[in-house]
Amino acid sequence: MRMAPLALLLPVLSLGGCQLMQPQGEDPVVARLNELERRLASIERVVQNQGLAGMTQQVASIERRSDEIQGRIEELEHHAGTTVQRQRDLYIDLDARIQELEQAVVAARTRSVLEGGTLAPGQLPVPGGSDRDNYQAALELLKEERYEPAAMAFEQFLVSFPDSELADNAQYWLAESHYVTQQFEQALDEFRVVISKYPASRKVPDALLKIGYCNYELEEWESARSSLSRVQAEYPETTAARLAGQRLERMREDGI
Repeated sequence: MRMAPLALLLPVLSLGGCQLMQPQGEDPVVARLNELERRLASIERVVQNQGLAGMTQQVASIERRSDEIQGRIEELEHHAGTTVQRQRDLYIDLDARIQELEQAVVAARTRSVLEGGTLAPGQLPVPGGSDRDNYQAALELLKEERYEPAAMAFEQFLVSFPDSELADNAQYWLAESHYVTQQFEQALDEFRVVISKYPASRKVPDALLKIGYCNYELEEWESARSSLSRVQAEYPETTAARLAGQRLERMREDGI
């Protein structure tokens, strides 16, 4: 009879032993949640990587297009620069050819005057030429001792080119063309114009000297002495002052 309680306890003990022997594992629900979280994180990483890859591709595409556009711009700039340079070269060549033709025409006209041609009243030695062309032609006439046409050329020069930077020189040589032909009164008037109209001209000392010479030739001794002394006083370091001194010395020696 004592065996019965023991027999009843054996199943209970057996059940308890089995429970004690079962390993302590992770909660299935928690394990499932953890697994889902891991899968979600993996998917997010894939999506993120795909997004970055797409952005990288877009950036690369934009950079390629930018390079293409820049290359096209440089090509257009090169063509434009080449065109501009070609036009500039053509312009320079054309301008040089025109100048050469103009110089040939001027030379031919000047040569015709210098070789014995005459000037009509109011005619320039180089009709249609520049102020410098006409000035040089008139000066050549003076050098060739063709004083009358030289005077006419300088007179017309001053009418045609009153504002030329060579006007003061032209006025001086006009007076000189009269002086060398011993037209002293006319020369005197023209030299005075140099001083009154072009007071800053480098020709003033020479004009003042020639005024003294003209007065000397006209036997206006006091006027001659006054002009020559003025040259020495106002322009002491010039050739004109040296020549004025020589003439004054001559006047003293002659007792005049």
